[in-house]
Amino acid sequence: TCNITTTFVDITDHEAVKKAIVERRTKVLFFESISNPTLTVADIPELSKLAHDKGTMVVVDNTFSPMVLSPARLGADVVVHSISKFISGGADVIAGAVCGPASLLNSMMDLHQGALMLLGPTMNAKVAFELSERIPHLGLRMKEHCRRALEYATRMKKLGIRVVYPGLEDHPQHHLLKSMANKGYGFGGLLCVDMESEEKANRLMHHLQNSSQFGLIAVSLGYYETLMSCSGSSTSSELNSEEKALAGISPGLVRLSIGYTGTLEQKWSQFERAISRTEVDSTLFNKN
Repeated sequence: TCNITTTFVDITDHEAVKKAIVERRTKVLFFESISNPTLTVADIPELSKLAHDKGTMVVVDNTFSPMVLSPARLGADVVVHSISKFISGGADVIAGAVCGPASLLNSMMDLHQGALMLLGPTMNAKVAFELSERIPHLGLRMKEHCRRALEYATRMKKLGIRVVYPGLEDHPQHHLLKSMANKGYGFGGLLCVDMESEEKANRLMHHLQNSSQFGLIAVSLGYYETLMSCSGSSTSSELNSEEKALAGISPGLVRLSIGYTGTLEQKWSQFERAISRTEVDSTLFNKN
């Protein structure tokens, strides 16, 4: 083992975070800027202050919100990304990034003791080149991901669907995200709908993929096509029922990574068609 002790806390409970950080012993406070899959938004400035007051480094996973949030400007010491997601945009590479001060990165590349030298996480040169060609239009892509996510979430809510999206004013951290976000980039390209049961979630995803071609069932995100998955039975399936409940992951929670192919109205009509088919199936099932 690496002899590392980890303490898990609710990142929105700042008192719990403060108590969990042991001065001169806790090395890192690690959290997601926007959590997977519940889309809880972390108060990066406040959490950074709590950690720094006790001499602890702050590492933020910003995979869900590149361009939307800039954690390094909000107090984070290190920012990590799964480049395979939004930054790549093509769901065709496996890559990641560690962004931080030159002193830290140079120490990681130390010939004799650096983790990057000893563990070998060197990006394939061809992949690195392809990514360098995609990053210049990341801003344009993120704006469209976010624009459509907000529009779909707003329309879904009007249909009576239980939807979670930080861009909606009833989201618990809507105003927090708005205060931290870079202007013009929206509130993120992911949203969740709660279908209550795994069976209903699977039925909805089936029709979204097979009846209307709205999107694809896959556990990745940040692709130009909409990708969807039932989190409780996929990316969070290692958690038991009690742990899922504590994390706010209901059995029917469907995570949607909103794409930008086709026109917005065309894709929305596909969504409505799938919802209609799902409701018909549900009615027939209940009668049986």
